[in-house]
Amino acid sequence: MKGKAVFMKDLHDKSIKELIQMRRTLKKELYSYRMKNAIKWLKETHKIWDVRVKIARINTVLTHKIKEQNGGNRK
Repeated sequence: MKGKAVFMKDLHDKSIKELIQMRRTLKKELYSYRMKNAIKWLKETHKIWDVRVKIARINTVLTHKIKEQNGGNRK
């Protein structure tokens, strides 16, 4: 769990633009892993799950930052 906490703290320190760029990079990486897995070249299939979790965490932080920037808990 120590790695998760460090990753989340690092995400909170980044700007919205940096988070969007990071998410874009991870989505490209996820696509690459899925294609390799489809042709049975990916030996470490757990990487697909790891990247999906990282993207979800980035999306969570992005949502909080955008809400914070736009004035709190408005819907």
